[in-house]
Amino acid sequence: MTPVQEIARRRTFAIISHPDAGKTTLTEKFLLYGNAIHLAGAVKDRKNQRATASDWMELEKQRGISISSTVLQFDYAGCAVNLLDTPGHKDFSEDTYRVLTAVDAALMVIDAAKGVETQTRKLFEVCRRRGVPIFTFMNKCDRPTRSPIDLLDELENVLGLKSCPVIWPLGNGPQFRGVFDRRTREVHLFERVPGGKFQAPVSVTDLDDPVVRAKMDDDTYRDVKDQLEMLDGAGHPFDLAAVQAGQQTPVYFGSAVNNFGIQLLLDGFLKDSVPPAPRKSVTVTVPGLPQPTAAREVPVTDAKFSGFIFKIQANMDAKHRDRIAFLRVCSGKFDRDMVVTHQRTGKSVRLSSSHKLFGRERETVDEAWPGDVIGLVGHSEFGIGDTLTTDRSIYYDEIPRFPSEVFTYISNPNTGDAKKYRAGLEQLLQEGVVQSFNAKNAPPGATLLAAVGPLQFEVVQWRLQSEYNAESRLTPTPWTVLRWLKLPDDATAKNFDYSRLIIATGVSFGSDKFDNPIALFPNDWTMRYFVEKNPEIKLLELPPEQS
Repeated sequence: MTPVQEIARRRTFAIISHPDAGKTTLTEKFLLYGNAIHLAGAVKDRKNQRATASDWMELEKQRGISISSTVLQFDYAGCAVNLLDTPGHKDFSEDTYRVLTAVDAALMVIDAAKGVETQTRKLFEVCRRRGVPIFTFMNKCDRPTRSPIDLLDELENVLGLKSCPVIWPLGNGPQFRGVFDRRTREVHLFERVPGGKFQAPVSVTDLDDPVVRAKMDDDTYRDVKDQLEMLDGAGHPFDLAAVQAGQQTPVYFGSAVNNFGIQLLLDGFLKDSVPPAPRKSVTVTVPGLPQPTAAREVPVTDAKFSGFIFKIQANMDAKHRDRIAFLRVCSGKFDRDMVVTHQRTGKSVRLSSSHKLFGRERETVDEAWPGDVIGLVGHSEFGIGDTLTTDRSIYYDEIPRFPSEVFTYISNPNTGDAKKYRAGLEQLLQEGVVQSFNAKNAPPGATLLAAVGPLQFEVVQWRLQSEYNAESRLTPTPWTVLRWLKLPDDATAKNFDYSRLIIATGVSFGSDKFDNPIALFPNDWTMRYFVEKNPEIKLLELPPEQS
């Protein structure tokens, strides 16, 4: 197979949703239909069934939620699929946002009884800003749902996204009998299977078949006919170019837990989705180069290898306590044992331990193409956002940054665990699980942690205990807002006289890991008061080099 053909068959996508919309269940069913697994585990029932393949962390199994993004790779219908399951809970949105930089398309899962929810809206906006094509799956149609027409209206009114239903439900709740494919004009009738463990049997016919008519009551049949006539007459026609440009979303209906409509969704998604797209290199000064890198578009067919690291995860293999960096290949061909430049440091690195991933399982991979996600083991120098390349003129800046919203001090209550505690905390900070800051007047031995949501702190404590056998203590702080300070010329975080600033009670100062000065505010009012009383100091939502 030629390089162009290899690249064209890659499909790299993430599944996004509000918590409990069925995202991880759908991920599991994709693996079932892709023959990557043969028995799907239910997310809720942990006692009698296996845990899902994507939720490998023990805490995920206990909670029944996704905490860490996971890469699952399999071949299906001639496509090499890289599927990234992401956390739906808002407290882990930073991890999800980073993963969305590595995909070429997104599948948005919506609970058909609830419609578009808060976290779905936020994740959709991230995808829209990046121009990522979005496909929509209306899940849980085997339960009572809202009107499918109302759900389409909500997509357009709330998200501002034109929709084109490809698969339409035949009834809902107890009356749900199957789906209608508007492109082939065929009805797919489904039978339930125990616990949704196996692929659901399907019989294909047309809407006027007496068998179809007999399965639906008069009201349901009449509603379906009226809805389809309205869509054919007044709905948006399917426009593949608009879909691939992120301007229209194909809509599918079904039930992930009962395998209704899953194969139609998987087939349609892979057929209409996009292969790997070019990435943009930015202008930046890197060590060892006399000139800055070039701002240009890097085509996937570029002969030179390049890629960027979007996630780091330690201790996926509890036996080896190793560290894996997830790399998205952007151009050229990856070969195991190849030597690349780590652009942030300017050093040459041999990539000898490379893996194809399936949840926590892995196998050695000898080659990879643009669109693939590979795991690189044993490189402690790699950080999130780093560029690896054989072309020193390429530098990617793909990873978004977000201001933290919750803060706590973490400390080690057991001095005997000090070494394990420091090693564990340092590793978790390098992974980007949370951020850390140096706060003035911090309690002795305490580190200030910052995150988008408080559950991230719980994950830090749990992983310190389970992976490093180190105890930790969290101490609440009064702050809810962090801002970087743009100080007057020649002033630094260390030599600036903070005592001359006029501040409200509860405001404190500190610095980030690069010694950029920060201010911590209890609430928005104290921040506004600071701005009013200290006009010579500018507040920044992001670090100075990123603003």
